[in-house]
Amino acid sequence: LAIVSRDLRYWTARRESAELSVPESGSNVVRFGMGVTLENGDGKKVHWRIVGEDEANPSKGSISHVSPMAMALFGKKVGEVVAVNGKEWEIVKLSDKAEN
Repeated sequence: LAIVSRDLRYWTARRESAELSVPESGSNVVRFGMGVTLENGDGKKVHWRIVGEDEANPSKGSISHVSPMAMALFGKKVGEVVAVNGKEWEIVKLSDKAEN
């Protein structure tokens, strides 16, 4: 019962402090909530949506805004290259809508 009570307090506090964040439409730099398509030197492409910690699910294409990849991407533009965990990734596309 103590664990359930603790979890309820946690989620109640999270809900009360939650803020809706909508990506700026047409932004040309990476921001919270945006989709980012990256390509590495081998031609491999990946697409990530940058979301809050509670929404992050890398297997479904969403990463936390505090992840090393997201932190490296913030403020960057299409054509710029970021290095994460020893690999370089070029930003090839930004979107403010979900992609499949």
